[in-house]
Amino acid sequence: MSIYAGLYFLVLLFLSVPVAHALFIAASAGMVTIGKSYMLGQTIISLYDPTQSFPMIAIPFFILAGDLMMSGRFGDYLIKFSKLVVGHLKGGLAQVSVLGSLLFGGVSGSAVADASALGNAIIPVQKKEGYPPGYPAAVNAASSTISVLIPPSIPLILYGLVAEVSIPKLFIAGILPGILLAVSIFLICFVINSRKDLPRSPLPGGFKTFRQDIFKAFPAMLMPVLIIVLARGGVVTPTEISVFAVAYALFVGIFIYRDLTVAIILRCILTSGMMTGVIMLVIMGSGVLQWILSAESVPENLSAWILSALQSKWLIIIAMNVLLIVIGTFLDLPAAVLLLAPIFIGVAGEIGLDPIQLGVMMVVNLAIGLYTPPVGTTLFVSISIERVSMGKAVMELLPFYLAAIVILALVSFVPAITSVLL
Repeated sequence: MSIYAGLYFLVLLFLSVPVAHALFIAASAGMVTIGKSYMLGQTIISLYDPTQSFPMIAIPFFILAGDLMMSGRFGDYLIKFSKLVVGHLKGGLAQVSVLGSLLFGGVSGSAVADASALGNAIIPVQKKEGYPPGYPAAVNAASSTISVLIPPSIPLILYGLVAEVSIPKLFIAGILPGILLAVSIFLICFVINSRKDLPRSPLPGGFKTFRQDIFKAFPAMLMPVLIIVLARGGVVTPTEISVFAVAYALFVGIFIYRDLTVAIILRCILTSGMMTGVIMLVIMGSGVLQWILSAESVPENLSAWILSALQSKWLIIIAMNVLLIVIGTFLDLPAAVLLLAPIFIGVAGEIGLDPIQLGVMMVVNLAIGLYTPPVGTTLFVSISIERVSMGKAVMELLPFYLAAIVILALVSFVPAITSVLL
């Protein structure tokens, strides 16, 4: 059954069927092909059970918190602050995109939201200032993936739920890799900007004109810090932290920025509900497929095969990464995490790989797929904003792929990268 379901799923993906629908159709078709209709009751349970986890409530609340924060003028303050810090460098707007992604990631937790919000604000200006075609889209697509490592990260929450490991620890473990990724992209941009002699974009008037706005930007930038402090304390659960984030976003928007209206709040609630619905469909579909794989002992058999074929821990980790990179180019990050985490957890346990390290490794790896054809979502968002061909953007992305691979290698083979802050 698992072979049929897997084949159906791959075919549907190549036909551009939405991932959630592909999961449902593949699982159903697999059971019909085998003819085991008595499994229908267990299938319904497999659809329902994954949605009943209390920590999962954190997902819609974190999405809502980020949407509330970015619906007002925080985006403008963020860009002004980034210009103040790095805009004076050559190609300053490229560096603004990187620093903005690092700061924005602590609010949204979503790479696609980052790519859309910052891309729409920065890419048109970069085009006017004469940036080479494809470069603005490349920087935006690559730097926006920093968001999936900086708390609150939606993919890390999903991994924590599937792997049954501490979500606060995952949040903290992702901080240093996220910063290292930001620094590596920043350095690449610095070299490219200097070689191409791209224009500087300092904030007009410098700190004198921004000294009032910096206090308005500070409360929103403080939110990820508060999340980290609460997560390290271990007193509150991720769900409680997410509710606090929404309350904090409402307070900042209503009483500090004073730009949140009832209409905006209602729109944010509706948008967050729609985004949560999409994620829940993927969770439900992957739940059925996971049950089918477990029923036929696929994770156990695959783990045994990998361990017997590749007896070296290093070779096994390399094989896992290669498989993740290949799958990440075809499958969106949340779905890939949900489907592969149960399989890799067993392998990690056998070779002594910490599940926290594995989670960050998977997210770093699959984040590369977000700006890799053919399914790269941040890549598609970025090239649609710049209105440039994918080929030009991918050529400009080559050094960023190299940087991401280096960070991935560090996360995979240097446990301290993910454990030093725990």
